[in-house]
Amino acid sequence: MEKKSNHFSGQLGFVLAAAGSAVGVGNLWRFPYLAAKDGGGLFLIVYLILVLTFGFTLLTSDIAIGRRTQKSAIGAYTQMRPKWKFLGILTFLVPVLIMTYYAVIGGWITKYAVVYVTGQAQAAAADDYFTAFITSSTSPVIFALLFMGVTAFIVYNGVEKGIEKVSKWMMPVLLVLVVVIAVYSLTISHTDASGQLRTGLQGFLYYLTPDLEGLTVQRFLQILLDAMSQLFFSLSVSMGIMITYGSYVKPEVNLNKAINQIEIFDTGVAFLAGAMIIPAVYVFSGTEGMGAGPSLMFISLPKVFSAMGKAGTFVGILFFVTAIFATLSSCISVLESITANCMEIFHTSRKKTVLALSVIYLAASAVIALGYSIFYVEVKLPNGSIGQLLDIMDYISNSVMMPFIALLSTILIGWIVTPDYVISEMERSGDKFRRKKLYRVMIRFVAPVMMFILFLQSTGILS
Repeated sequence: MEKKSNHFSGQLGFVLAAAGSAVGVGNLWRFPYLAAKDGGGLFLIVYLILVLTFGFTLLTSDIAIGRRTQKSAIGAYTQMRPKWKFLGILTFLVPVLIMTYYAVIGGWITKYAVVYVTGQAQAAAADDYFTAFITSSTSPVIFALLFMGVTAFIVYNGVEKGIEKVSKWMMPVLLVLVVVIAVYSLTISHTDASGQLRTGLQGFLYYLTPDLEGLTVQRFLQILLDAMSQLFFSLSVSMGIMITYGSYVKPEVNLNKAINQIEIFDTGVAFLAGAMIIPAVYVFSGTEGMGAGPSLMFISLPKVFSAMGKAGTFVGILFFVTAIFATLSSCISVLESITANCMEIFHTSRKKTVLALSVIYLAASAVIALGYSIFYVEVKLPNGSIGQLLDIMDYISNSVMMPFIALLSTILIGWIVTPDYVISEMERSGDKFRRKKLYRVMIRFVAPVMMFILFLQSTGILS
């Protein structure tokens, strides 16, 4: 077995870096609006069950494969079964596509953080502010390049001195910020024009209470698919990232404990994100404000912060700084996955590889950032939505490739190399793999079926 020159110093470093990859902008933005849309507590219950079964299965597979092979996606799948090298290539292509636009989103969040820090909170609450910003031909590009540059600098410094070092302080700070904002959201109240008083605690109960009204089999299946797709993207599975991070884990690390801790951290942050956003939106916008959907972070929340008065500026700063940390930790993991694969393919040093990739992705980020102005296009996607450049890249990577890769990987592990390939790695350090039976059932029978349905639904075939 080839020895990795890069590795995490221990279990804590690995868990914080992997949790950082898992805790992305989706936890702060997508999870709350899906919870509000899909019956509050009902969505939470479904999501938690999926974390403990479906998410655990895919996360375990990726990390165990990485540590066992000591390689990133292409090398790992080639070593498992040479004829399945194509799956490694597909997996490698997912972060390659995601990296073209992730720094652009990071740039948007950074712009809003700067706006709040410089006292322009009221301007950010205007109806056309976000549209005016992303359709500009300069500002989005500058912020995207800045975010991309910071990401590249951290990856350039390596696994232990770059990724782990940053994750060790950034993730605890992120957790504290999320808790602080969530607690504050529970204390606020507001009386609307009709004289109705709404409180943060009422909003929190709205978030926690399962809404079973009008629940049909079709609606429940939609909630299940929403929760599954959210979990799927949240845990950074089926894009090679966790395979790469797994390859940096030392043999003595207890993978069972590490995976449990990653699940807890990621799910905890997602839950707290809902607790900080949903009560605040409820207080100032009522249940109508819950329907904001994807525009929640950049359009609805600035209005909520504005309605809070002076305190809103401070809360807005905390929120967007938190969002920067969440996005940066994920962006780092995406670039690291590409870097690790390229180092193995081209046998180049980390520094040369990162410098070459930086040039490519600085250019790509600029092009995608200009996708709402100079390079504006409108393409009808198979799921019925109309997409610009960023949406097209996101759709191909997240809605088509990731479910397809997960489906193929469950077939490979469940039926070709057999689940023992992963189970033996989980027990390598002498630790008992307590969820062994669950893993066997999930990887062979349940996960392939779920992934097939998700793939059909995501591509618009199953509508």
